[in-house]
This record gives sequence, structure tokens and C-alpha cells, in this order.
Amino acid sequence: MAIKAKDREQLSFTVIDAIAHKHNVQPGAVIPALQEIQDAYGYIPPVAIERIAENIGVPASEIYGIVTFYSQFRLEPVGENLIKVCHGTACHLSGAERIAQVIAQATSAEEGETSQDGKFTVERVACLGCCSLAPCIMVNNEVRGRLTPESVNKIVSQVQEAEELTPIK
Repeated sequence: MAIKAKDREQLSFTVIDAIAHKHNVQPGAVIPALQEIQDAYGYIPPVAIERIAENIGVPASEIYGIVTFYSQFRLEPVGENLIKVCHGTACHLSGAERIAQVIAQATSAEEGETSQDGKFTVERVACLGCCSLAPCIMVNNEVRGRLTPESVNKIVSQVQEAEELTPIK
């Protein structure tokens, strides 16, 4: 589970170094180490890139190149709630652009951004693999489908109020 926003400033070299050493500190193990660091912190802090570089003896620029090449990695902290908007073919044809606009308006975060209050991060994804539910989104690892602008507003309101999400039929 990712570290909460208030704890992000307390990054520990001990945690980062332990993760690097766990993955044998070899260049081929950089990706698994980065994945574990992101799991721990919710993103890849710049200090983690520097520490891994020191531990394996390669330039930080090479590790930064890996982080920026793979879309799975983030260099910025994510909000408390992560909304992934599917833009696969089925979702695109079913109104994904409109769903993305409604989410942006409701959360004050465009795709690829985090809201000012840190409550939401919105990401554009190529496909969630739920084509029969198009258009769909994923909110904190829960897929929500057959969306309308009204249902999206309801979902965002529920998340803002920290209510348990209920299935939309």
C-alpha cells in the first residue's frame, strides 16, 4: 500500500536501500526494484533514483531513462484516489472522451494530473480489458462500467464522501 501524503516527506534511505539490495543490486534488477519502491511510496521519489544508482554503480540518468520509458512508473505522487479512464476502442466508441471530461470537471483534475487537494489522480489508459462494460473506469482498483455522465458524477461524489461504492446497474 502506498504511503499517505503526510508521510511522503519522511522517505527513508533504509527502505530504498533495502529494496535495492533485495533485488541483488544488479542492472537487470532495476525494474523490479523500481516497482517495489513505487509500491512502497506510490511513486518513484527522485532520491530513490539516486540511491539505486549509487547501489548499482550506474548513472542516475540511466535509471531515470527507465522510469520515463515505462508508463507504469510515476515520478509524482498520486492522489488519495486513482481513477483510470479507459480509452480502448470499445470505450472510445461508447463515449470515453465525454466520461473523461465529466471526471475532469468533477475532480478538478485532467487526465495525467492530480487535483490540487490531492484527493484524485486521473490517468488515461489504453484498455482495462472490460470491453463489454464500455465505457468504463477503474477507481482504486475497482472497475466501474456502462457509465453515463450522471453515474460518473455519482461515483466521484461517493468517493469524495468516502462512502462505500455501490454497483451501478
